[in-house]
This record gives sequence, structure tokens and C-alpha cells, in this order.
Amino acid sequence: MMMYTREQTRIIKIKDKLIGGGHPVAIQSMTNTKTEDVEATVEQILELEEAGCEIVRVAVPHKAAAEAIDKIVSRIHIPLVADIHFDYKLALLAIENGVNKLRINPGNIGGRERVVAVVEKAKAYHIPLRIGVNSGSIEKSIIDKCGGVNAEAMLLGAKSHIDILEALDFQDIVVSLKASNVPLALKAYTTFAEHYNYPLHVGITESGTQYKGTIKSSVGLGAILSQGIGDTVRVSLSDDPVKEIECAKAVLQSLELRQFGPEIISCPTCGRTQVNLIGLAQKVEEATKHLKKDIKIAVMGCAVNGPGEAREADIGIAGGKGEGLIFKKGQIIKKVREEELFETFMKEIENL
Repeated sequence: MMMYTREQTRIIKIKDKLIGGGHPVAIQSMTNTKTEDVEATVEQILELEEAGCEIVRVAVPHKAAAEAIDKIVSRIHIPLVADIHFDYKLALLAIENGVNKLRINPGNIGGRERVVAVVEKAKAYHIPLRIGVNSGSIEKSIIDKCGGVNAEAMLLGAKSHIDILEALDFQDIVVSLKASNVPLALKAYTTFAEHYNYPLHVGITESGTQYKGTIKSSVGLGAILSQGIGDTVRVSLSDDPVKEIECAKAVLQSLELRQFGPEIISCPTCGRTQVNLIGLAQKVEEATKHLKKDIKIAVMGCAVNGPGEAREADIGIAGGKGEGLIFKKGQIIKKVREEELFETFMKEIENL
């Protein structure tokens, strides 16, 4: 059976952002402020923008949150998504207040007339809908039919909502099939991609705190994205949302799907290391994180093997006893005393 890759998915427009159809995988996050607190929400969104967030979602659990949307969208620069559960009136109000996308499951908002009302308003305002299927919220009847929570159940859960929208001639649809279990998420996304060409929002839900959540999300996102699947991503951490962006950027860059400035490679150190390599690598990473240059920088602890092992780097350091070598594409260009190494190296990076 054919699997639809990100190059083959439908193109969906969210404000001025295009996803699907081979467009770059977009990074998404969600605020953890009270949406009706406009100042706090805008402040956090602007921080997320600065970190590299390209689509942001806010919770809309009540009328005050929906009414705050028009005050938020006028002060931010990226598409805003409203996260709505069950209450179709909040969906209508969010659209009227200028939201750029809805996360709502049409099968959970009541009778046909309510679904029609949301779909007709979404059509009128050119608002796409994201169907969100989580492994923990699949309908019992589907679980019973599929013999448990599995990829088939998640696919059927998504299908039940897609069928409703397609029957109303609505195809501006994005789908997510998140699970906290990585193998289940991988299977769910790949199974869906064998049946539909709707763009996919990819994530490992409830992945945990920063350390373990980053690992779990990186493993899951890496496995799914490496299959050619995924049009937007979100790392879900129990932490500052800005850290979600940092992780997502690192995952996309490691898969060579996006570039976000310099990539730092450094060796793990060993008994041959004769410089403070860990401190030097951290110093170089901090000093270059603001750069927009798409370059690979190597910080290596051994002057014997360093230039050779990191010859693919555009520029690098290889430490020795009391000194270091600066090299470009594996070719040594300078030998520098250790106390001058960092400053000299930074000048060479700036001159690239």
C-alpha cells in the first residue's frame, strides 16, 4: 500500500503559513498561560516567536478565552490556533475573533447542526481544522471493536471525524495521532499515512519533564519524521514552552530537514584529552547560538584524530597539550596557545 509522505500531503494555509506538500516542517508549541490574561499570553508567544516557534496554540475553555483572541492576534506575528473541546459555540466565537486555525473534533461537539455551523463558518473565514486523536481518548466502542488501544483504533478514531467533515465537503484538515508510547505513535502515524494524504501534526504526548521528555520526544519524532511523515511538530514538555522549541529545532536539524544556524559537533572526551574540552564546547555553543550561518562547527579533544574525524565540519578546534589546532574541512590552518584558542577561534568563525 502506498504511504503518503510529506511531499505528497495536501497543502493547508494557516494565516500566511503553508504546511504540507513538501513545505518545511513547521515548529509548533502551546502556551501555558491563561488565555484570557492577554498580557501574559502575548508575552509568552513573543518569547516563543523569538525562540523559533512558527505556529502557536492556546487553550479556549470558556467565553473569556475566546473573546481574548482578537486582542492577542493583533500583537503577535505567527498563526494562532484555538484548542477547543466539545463546545461548538466557543469554536464559532474563536473564528469570529480572528483565530487562524481550530483544534476541534467534529464528532464530539453534538448534533449535525452544530457541526454544520462550525464548518460553514470555517469555510467562510478560510480556517482549517485540526482533528486530534490521542491514544488516551479513543471512544470505547472503537477500542472494543479493535481489541484495545492500538494503531487501528487510532486510525478509526481519526476516520470517524474525517468522514463527518468530508461529507460536508470540507478538506482543510490537519490530523494528529498522538500517544505517550513511542512505538504506538510511530505505528499510528505510518498507518494513517497509508490511507490519507492530509498533513500530519506530529508529537509524543505527555512525554514528561525536560530531560526524559526531550529524549522520548526526540526518539519518537526522529522515528516518525525519518519515515518521510510529518508536516508540523510539537515537543510536549512539562516545562517552559520555549524549551520545546529548542528540542524541536535540534531534532529537525539532526535529520537535516531544517537548518537553524550553526550545528555544533564535539567529541565525548577520553584519556587523550588535554584541554578543558567540555567547558570549551559549552562556551563555543553559547557564543554561536545567535548566529544565522548554516555551518558545522567541531570542538574536538584530540589533535591527533580531531581534524580527520571532523573533516566534514566547516571549521573546528582540536585540543592538544596547552594548545589547539584550528582547522577547516580537515585542513589545519593555525596552531594557537590554549589561553588564546577561544578568542582566535571565534574570529575565524566570524570571518567565514
